[in-house]
Amino acid sequence: MNPWGKGMNIFAQLRKETILAGQENELPDYLTEQLLYIADNPQFYPDSYEDILKVVDMLPLYDTYGQTGYIGMGVNNLILEAAIKRVEIKKSLKG
Repeated sequence: MNPWGKGMNIFAQLRKETILAGQENELPDYLTEQLLYIADNPQFYPDSYEDILKVVDMLPLYDTYGQTGYIGMGVNNLILEAAIKRVEIKKSLKG
């Protein structure tokens, strides 16, 4: 089931949330580039739906300045990089 509405797939949602995080939450360019590559190349990620969904859920919580950890609910660079790595590992295993 598609939680984003008619016509919106996980890759389109990844693109949308990545752009919003860049504009509103200061998502660094290097993370933006990695995420947009994934969004624009779904053919390389056929088995990554769950991992990409987790990344999509993390993007609105991205916080450059570290409102993360024990009490914070945010997602910082390290958390997001690890999530991207999980997506890329599945790509590597398929390729």
